[in-house]
Amino acid sequence: MKFLTFLTNQPDTALTRAMADVKKVALVAFGFSLVSNVLYLALPLYTYQVYGRVMVSQSQATLWILTLVTLFVFAVSGVIDDIRARILINYGVALDQRVSGRVFASLFDAAVRGDPSARAQALRDLDQFRQTFTGVGAAAIFDLPWIPVFLIVLFIIDPLVGVITLLGAIVLLALAIMQTKAMHPVLKEANDAALKSYGFTDAALRNGEVVRAMGMLPTLGSAWARHRAVTIERGAVASEYSNTYTDLIKFVRMGMQVLIIAIGAYLILKGEIHSGMLFANMILASRALQPIEKIVGSWEPLNNMVRSHERLQNLLSKAEPPPAGTQLPRPTGKLSVEGVNFAPPGANKLVVSGVSFSIEPGEVLGIIGPSGAGKSTLARLLMGIWKPLQGVVRLDGADVFTWDRADFGRHVGYLPQDTELFAGTVRDNIARFRADVTDEDVVEAARLAGVHDLILRMPKGYDTEVGEGGVTLSGGQRQRVGLARAVLGAPAFLVLDEPNANLDAEGEDALIRAIETLKSKGTTIVIISHKPGVFRSADKLLMLRDGRVELFGPRDQVMARLVKPAGDVRAVEAGR
Repeated sequence: MKFLTFLTNQPDTALTRAMADVKKVALVAFGFSLVSNVLYLALPLYTYQVYGRVMVSQSQATLWILTLVTLFVFAVSGVIDDIRARILINYGVALDQRVSGRVFASLFDAAVRGDPSARAQALRDLDQFRQTFTGVGAAAIFDLPWIPVFLIVLFIIDPLVGVITLLGAIVLLALAIMQTKAMHPVLKEANDAALKSYGFTDAALRNGEVVRAMGMLPTLGSAWARHRAVTIERGAVASEYSNTYTDLIKFVRMGMQVLIIAIGAYLILKGEIHSGMLFANMILASRALQPIEKIVGSWEPLNNMVRSHERLQNLLSKAEPPPAGTQLPRPTGKLSVEGVNFAPPGANKLVVSGVSFSIEPGEVLGIIGPSGAGKSTLARLLMGIWKPLQGVVRLDGADVFTWDRADFGRHVGYLPQDTELFAGTVRDNIARFRADVTDEDVVEAARLAGVHDLILRMPKGYDTEVGEGGVTLSGGQRQRVGLARAVLGAPAFLVLDEPNANLDAEGEDALIRAIETLKSKGTTIVIISHKPGVFRSADKLLMLRDGRVELFGPRDQVMARLVKPAGDVRAVEAGR
């Protein structure tokens, strides 16, 4: 059974290391299971004594004493089971505390790599794994070793009773395995189709204006309906399989109870066992099958647990290991790009090829080039979001990709081409949701970005909720709040990707003033834009074409080359 072997031969990940303590926990839980199962023998002994002794002797005193002792034993057994459950629950909490942070970080690591495993499903996988691994189904596994003990007792009572119980257990397991094999491919098809239908829904909602304006709802709806139909049809087939096997398993369980009673009565009639053993047989057989019944009932969650574990291990094993913990000083802003090549996952050619340049602290670099030249890709490489295939990007000599991200983030600012805000207040977003940022820091960043007065005009000022993705703000407002977030703390290094794409004249003037102010404070700034007006403070310009550096140098020299005829530019570059 796959779920009994999934703990072996696992890659060295945060999850594997956190689960290393499971052996100690399992040993303790196994010890409690030992006591609990031994105490359970009190019930068949009680029924045997009542029907084999009390009913014969007619002794009420014996009946009450036996009853009180048995109730006390059951109370102790209940306490032990409760302690075992609490041990597993507490272990699940500890496991989550040790792993959830790494899963959360690995999700974003996978997202920036373009890995398809970067879905919020990973956190649901962790919940699924933790809850099942420490829940009823997994707890039943601790009772499995005691099945032979109860079977041996049944064989001692009579071999026929033991054989029937053993066969019942085998049939239950066989039905559970058959159920899994029948349902797995059908459920996979249903889940895949459901994800596609949800994807169409999310895409339509994100682009509702475009969908409505261009009448795309019927065509998108048709594509959504096709996937939805597969989901419903495959889900119905899976439900039919589930109902069929559930009914068969129920029939086997009830049939077992009837057979045990019938065989017990038959043996009593033949005089081979005492009449008091009739109910004892039934109780022992039920207890022997109970762990199997629990596992059968939890079969799908257990298999989901294994699949969740596999997806988590796959996500964590691909994550970049955290860098060394040494905290580097605030950089001065010297940037050097050394022979960088890069292609995103799935690309069949390099998007950035052989890029090398450097700028000094406090300089402003403008990056220009046609669409698809690799400018935004280069911005992500400069910020250490992506790791170059070859080469390295250094800030004050340190590799920006391996720099501790929280530490690095305190010294830099980044405004991506598509500005995304998070659900929360304007203040929260400017403060980057950091608890150590004061109100004065937030207001200073907003003033620097020239957005302070705009924020004050909002319904609740800095406490205005921006909604999911900043939906309550216009594109220009989002970009200006994003700029304030980027310039928080007057960073040593700042990258702005199309920072004026959604700005009006007032917003663009505020942007240029912010760039000039930061430059005067010694901030190294990289600006990517199609609008040359934002390069007024630029010291150097770099032109990208097809992922390669075509021009690089002082701003005025590059601008002079750009106005030359194409042939003259090539001639200049050939002699460079």
